Amino acid sequence: MKQTFKPLLMASVASLGTLLALAAPQAFAQTAPPAASADEVTDVVVTARRRAETLKDVPIAVSTFSSAKLDQTGAQDITALQQQAPNMTLQVARGSNSTLIAFIRGVGQQDPLWGFEPGVGLYVDDVYVARPQGAVLDIYDVQRVEVLRGPQGTLYGRNTIGGAIKYVTKPLDMTSPTFMARGSLGSYNQRDLVLTGSIPLTDQFAVGAAIAKYNRDGFGKNLFTGAEHYNKDVTAVRLSAEYNPTDKLSLRLAYDRTQDDSNARHGHRETPALNSVGGPLYTGTQTVWNTPPADPYDTYAGLGDKNKVETDGVSLTAEYKVSDTLTFKSISAVRSGETATKIDFDNTPGGFMDVPAKYEDTQATQELQFTYGGERWSWVAGLFYLNSTASGAFDTTILGNLATTLTQGKVRTNSIAAFADFNYKLTDKWSLSFGGRYTKDNKRGTVYRANYAGAPSPVFGGTGAVTLLRSNYSNDKSFDKFTPRVSLSYAFSPALTGYAAISEGFKSGGFDMRGDVILTPSTVNGYNPETVLSKEIGLKGTTFDGLMNFTFAVFDSKYDDMQITRQTPVGATVASQVENAGKASIRGAEFEGTLRFSDKLTGNFALGYTGADFDEFISYNVLTASYVNLAGVYKFQMTPEWTNNFGLTYKTDAFGGSLVVSPQASYRSDMQMFEAANAALDQKAYWLYDMGVTWTAPGAKYKVGLYGRNLGDERYRTGGYNFPSSVSPLFGNSVSAFYGAPRTVTLTLEYRY
Repeated sequence: MKQTFKPLLMASVASLGTLLALAAPQAFAQTAPPAASADEVTDVVVTARRRAETLKDVPIAVSTFSSAKLDQTGAQDITALQQQAPNMTLQVARGSNSTLIAFIRGVGQQDPLWGFEPGVGLYVDDVYVARPQGAVLDIYDVQRVEVLRGPQGTLYGRNTIGGAIKYVTKPLDMTSPTFMARGSLGSYNQRDLVLTGSIPLTDQFAVGAAIAKYNRDGFGKNLFTGAEHYNKDVTAVRLSAEYNPTDKLSLRLAYDRTQDDSNARHGHRETPALNSVGGPLYTGTQTVWNTPPADPYDTYAGLGDKNKVETDGVSLTAEYKVSDTLTFKSISAVRSGETATKIDFDNTPGGFMDVPAKYEDTQATQELQFTYGGERWSWVAGLFYLNSTASGAFDTTILGNLATTLTQGKVRTNSIAAFADFNYKLTDKWSLSFGGRYTKDNKRGTVYRANYAGAPSPVFGGTGAVTLLRSNYSNDKSFDKFTPRVSLSYAFSPALTGYAAISEGFKSGGFDMRGDVILTPSTVNGYNPETVLSKEIGLKGTTFDGLMNFTFAVFDSKYDDMQITRQTPVGATVASQVENAGKASIRGAEFEGTLRFSDKLTGNFALGYTGADFDEFISYNVLTASYVNLAGVYKFQMTPEWTNNFGLTYKTDAFGGSLVVSPQASYRSDMQMFEAANAALDQKAYWLYDMGVTWTAPGAKYKVGLYGRNLGDERYRTGGYNFPSSVSPLFGNSVSAFYGAPRTVTLTLEYRY
């Protein structure tokens, strides 16, 4: 039944798109675009192609979420977009509170270790954020968020092989002062405060600030230390200044800082703790530590609860209108981050797999853009430069703190790129877009790995001596690639556009910072880049006399030289591998939009299907010292086949103001945490139900909001670690999982001036 249902639904969706396209000349020839609405395809302006365009005219699969839409659903951070955008996984990384993992259409990176780069690019006001630590952005002071699906290598370049997420903050008001204060109280003693404001000092110069403080008790508890587990303690600040001395020149200086002092997140043990002969790891009065806690948010971890993540950055954006048709833009930025955390893999008081870790990173980027908008020609071209360093260290402590392996290193990256994208109106209906990007990366990796007696290692305050040097090397590699994109668009009517596109994405190679020369000697040579070639056809616009706005896309991708990260227990240590394992085919479809049932009631929907299969998966087995093709056994990680969202928005006058009620339901089908299936970790299909109710006073000065998230109180896994006794008996049978938030209710009061 399941195998029959998928092709039928795919065929139905494809048929709908075909019928709409065929009917377009008749159905839309006399239909003007409907009245403007905050989330309509015909009216929404996006910058997906680095220039302002209506969503309908962009030959890219884009989902856009306005601040109003995000507010209606009670979204607190960008991971909430996973429930609204099709074919996307966007979650807090395992063992973390604020590290982001992202997959779009099956392409991404789950491992946030320094040196490994994400497959989905994150941009804040056109500034590329290279590292995932501290990248779970809270939603405040935001104008909109755009999700671009499929390779974006032409205009965005670095690590957008799966897609890109653009977080766009609100511009400053240059005419009058603004002020907003929002306070929230909710479940688990939630206490949030957000303040934003701006002041125009002259008619050309304005300054603004935003500060957000988020506090919440834990969803669970560390049953060994008594500390809160899954709590939140985050402070975020944004400062900005805008100066427009002439009609042609504008300058924006921005600073942001985020500090996350939430307790370390250790996860939940999913299997009993076992010793090296398969018996209980703990005996006597301590036997309770062998059993997984009844509450999935609880832990017995003994490594410690202290955790700290700090990120900050400064950017300067200058825009100059050279003429009525030509604009020059410069985006200069520096960012840095520092993380000190603890991950207790065994989730027991003993040191059977404890990992204290620290990361540091810095980046400097410079981008120059020239944008031209003529009657028939429009284009954007430019240069990009990145200089970054990512470094870190961690201990892997085993055998009840009797031994540890220190892993330490850094990777330096220098990247330059030149890009251009041209759009030409062949006729009033046909448009051709073509462009490309040339990228050259130079990387230097340094890796040190050694066994020490006792724990911790000297880097974390210990005094033990080296018992075995496992790795101590440096190496340099260069990678370069030209990634083109071509699309052809046809305007069936003023309200409907179809397109076909071919694009290529590229993610640079590098060095495995866990590389173990003893177990995998070839690790010193690093790993190669990966590429995705994607073909896509789409349709977007308005139908049914303006009652439905939609976007529809079908895609087929070829994924080559996939970078697969793996950690395999071998005796008393762990062998790390980053393999260019082989090839894969990815195909799917997306259908999303809004329906207007009446002036008061609208609906929104998003349906996504991703079918991903390995065509080849050549992997080195460190236990047998042989290569094996796992293509018929392994599946894509973090990629459910189906992702669906359905919602309603009801607006009416009530109690002298405006009342908005927004129920939402989202669905995700079965998902594997890793390429190999694991019944103890893999997540079964589930639904999440949310509800937002807001009341706004006349003049919009006061707003009251009541939000319920995960109203069904679903327990669902978002990540995990897998070190079972069947592979190595020395890690205490450490299989742990991390869970999404339980049911929460939040009351928000807001004042605007």
